[in-house]
Amino acid sequence: MTSGALARVIRSAAGRRPDAERCDLCGADVPPGHRHLLDTDREGLLCACRPCSLLFAGREAAQGRYRLVPRRRVRLPPVGTRALGVPVGLAYFVPRGDGTVTAHYPSPAGATRWEAEPQAWRDAVAHCPPLAGLEPDVEALLVNTARAAKHHWIVPVDDCFRLVAVVRREWRGLSGGGRVWPEIERFFAELTERP
Repeated sequence: MTSGALARVIRSAAGRRPDAERCDLCGADVPPGHRHLLDTDREGLLCACRPCSLLFAGREAAQGRYRLVPRRRVRLPPVGTRALGVPVGLAYFVPRGDGTVTAHYPSPAGATRWEAEPQAWRDAVAHCPPLAGLEPDVEALLVNTARAAKHHWIVPVDDCFRLVAVVRREWRGLSGGGRVWPEIERFFAELTERP
């Protein structure tokens, strides 16, 4: 590396805040509230700056490895999930491009995952038609009926990842301890509808 190139790298690094989040594609700083991309191969989220997120917006980009996570949130009337095999009151369901639906529930070890029964999902959609419009892989049905809560939402999958992080961060002992449930309640209280 020439001294001029090294100087440019040092100046570039010096101008960055160490606490700033960065775009996982180009390395630019991203502001709070930035967009995310779903890496469908790894089933993980990537932070995206505005220019990079625009590269993955649109119908043709929806078929690639990286999918722009939408922002839409819709509060739903109660959705029956018992037939979907949910063993707990806190779960989310992600329809996949191949027609399957994976169900997840947050736990201290991360999200436990299983495949929902296809007919049970079709029945849930028949009783709640907005579920038919979920964008495969990047939107989910999020349900919280634990501890007498009644939350049913269509959310972007990055909200589901945030909820899993809350549970992992706050869970203590065998039953969760005294911090996890207030934080889950706060998470749902802060959800707001957006088109």
